[in-house]
Amino acid sequence: MSVALRKAPDSESFPLEAGGVAADRRHGRAAQTNRSGRFEPLSYELVDDGWDTLAELDALATEVQEVPARRIITRNESPDIGFDRSINPYRGCEHGCVYCFARPTHAFLGLSPGLDFETKLFAKTNAAQALERELAEPNYRVRMIAIGTNTDPYQPIERRYRIMRRILEVLSATNHPVGIVTKSALVLRDLDILQSMAKRGLVKVALSVTTLDRRLARAMEPRASTPDKRLETLERLSAAGVPTSVMVAPVIPALTDAEMERILERAAAAGVKEAGYVLLRLPLEIGDLFTEWLRANCPDRANRVLSLMRQTRGGKLYDAKWGERMEGNGPYAWMIGRRFEMAAERLGLNKRSTELRTDLFVPSARPGQQLRLL
Repeated sequence: MSVALRKAPDSESFPLEAGGVAADRRHGRAAQTNRSGRFEPLSYELVDDGWDTLAELDALATEVQEVPARRIITRNESPDIGFDRSINPYRGCEHGCVYCFARPTHAFLGLSPGLDFETKLFAKTNAAQALERELAEPNYRVRMIAIGTNTDPYQPIERRYRIMRRILEVLSATNHPVGIVTKSALVLRDLDILQSMAKRGLVKVALSVTTLDRRLARAMEPRASTPDKRLETLERLSAAGVPTSVMVAPVIPALTDAEMERILERAAAAGVKEAGYVLLRLPLEIGDLFTEWLRANCPDRANRVLSLMRQTRGGKLYDAKWGERMEGNGPYAWMIGRRFEMAAERLGLNKRSTELRTDLFVPSARPGQQLRLL
């Protein structure tokens, strides 16, 4: 076995075979390749030197590196999202959703947004302690914290690390509002905390459902909970009094968009009161990763999907323009939006938005700080 080095291409598209990884080595993973990120001057590719040694390589295993976080609350000024702060307990995500818009962040670590993103994970083990410190800062002003906006806080390694649960314990103790987005039924493990916070108006939980097709979900989102399990989770959360919403996300033209109404119907039947959708986003390396996946798993529809994506993005696979990156533009994108609105109206969704309380917040005591008498 030898490793070939070459200059990373400057163009947007890479050869589909570059950085390819054998199917048996990436079983249970979505990305087809593991080429270097956009900041690397060289790309690395395994090449069989004639001795068939590539066949001797082990299957890709999940590796977790524990890293301390100096600060845990991330701020943003994006004008088209409804929060200005978030927490990401992990970097990388074992769910492995091939379309995940967080994949390019692995390039900042010198890793691949492909298979590295699914297998080389980072756990911020001191996240709860860092959160306590930040909430205790004199100039902290309370607003909802969003969790799960980048990588899933309830991905499989959370069973072992329990970072998200410790974060929720801090937020509950300080009466701090939080909005959670996940694809995992593991959120039910923390139902005791969520139910308590819901009674105080401090939490809402959204589950993302891309498709109801188990086989398609298995290929696209290989280690996330099954679609039925996500809907069951929404039903149990709703029955426990936790405000829930369903995200039909991402909507993929000619692949999953026909399921939008059925997903909303199932969610409404589960007791969900709010819903949203996001059109497929393919920034940076994700365009190539998704194209590779599409041609490998849905070759009969690949050209149609890519053509419609370009029709919704001004002729490109992606346009990051504020106000349009979530919903796209053009006739096809307009039709998806109107279908969503009509289905939501028919099902009684989005009649009102859950507003979380901020007036109950009591910051953690700083080291050496005298506790208030009253």
